[in-house]
Amino acid sequence: MGGQKGIASFYQYFSRHCEVTLLSTADNETPKDLDAEFLPILSTSKWRYANLFFIFRLGKIVKQRKATHLILEHPYMGWLGILAKWFYGVKLVIHSHNIESLRFKSTGKWWWRILARYEKWVHKRAHINFFITDEDKAYAIERFHLKPSSCHTITYGFERANAPEPTERAEAKLKLQQIHNIPSNHLIMLFNGTLNYPPNLQALLMILNDINPMLRKKSQQPYSIIICGKDLPEEMQELKAYEKDGIIFAGFVPDISLYFLGADVFLNPVSEGGGIKTKLVEALGFNLHCISTTSGAIGIPVHITNHQLTLVDDHDAEGFTNQLINITTSRNPIGKEFFDYFYWNNIAAKACQIINSQP
Repeated sequence: MGGQKGIASFYQYFSRHCEVTLLSTADNETPKDLDAEFLPILSTSKWRYANLFFIFRLGKIVKQRKATHLILEHPYMGWLGILAKWFYGVKLVIHSHNIESLRFKSTGKWWWRILARYEKWVHKRAHINFFITDEDKAYAIERFHLKPSSCHTITYGFERANAPEPTERAEAKLKLQQIHNIPSNHLIMLFNGTLNYPPNLQALLMILNDINPMLRKKSQQPYSIIICGKDLPEEMQELKAYEKDGIIFAGFVPDISLYFLGADVFLNPVSEGGGIKTKLVEALGFNLHCISTTSGAIGIPVHITNHQLTLVDDHDAEGFTNQLINITTSRNPIGKEFFDYFYWNNIAAKACQIINSQP
């Protein structure tokens, strides 16, 4: 999932700037090319979120490493960080990937208000709060009553420092045509995501039931739509029935970068879920034309995309379809400003500088 990939990539680059010890669940393998100590010692059970005794093991690690800061991914184990702050004198950093309570509100969970109170309690007791978008940061400052000086935007990133060359993209497109028997004159459109996640599933249904039927009636350009992703719900297992309508269900693919490189257009009709849509950052980094809902593009400054990102209103299938009909195959280079903002090494260096500069 995008959030998991984001955590792994962040620490791969963050460890180049700060000395880091990573505590992870026992079912994780040691990441490749990681310049950090990796300790897979957390339980895989959900009870790890309430294991009070882990504070003593954490304290031993803090003392042995002479750790100055404790970074928690998401606020769920915030109680542990607050205890470590009190008992061992470390400074607490909460690295938020969404306003979690709002994310669960958007997916219809009744208990989102309870989570909101806990989330506020944790963030208010952190020395430093990292948010993934400026919008999340502004919301937290206002609703959680946080000090603006303690809040910073540390966005999701992209691993390449520049856009791919046209020859690299052409080779990837040829591979996709061969793998999926796509005619050479077809425009290749791409959607990907974890498909049992409600916002992604809603977006997929919008493509299948609204956008694609209109596109087939209106478009003069032959095209194929590739759907990538794992965990398709049982009720959606009959995606093969859509093949006659230009839909290709690729499922979970071993290398999603091949699809980002080879596609012509990225579809992002996601309107729920909150936070930054990591797949949209990656698609833009591969210099894809991207059509997105407004909510689906939160956290991405449109002015740095050099007209490669087109926005439509949420839930507007007809507007989305019309933008696809008008799209061209010519490309504007995504440009240096995009990579200055989204390149992982720049993001990690910024986070390290913030941590080191806090009194």
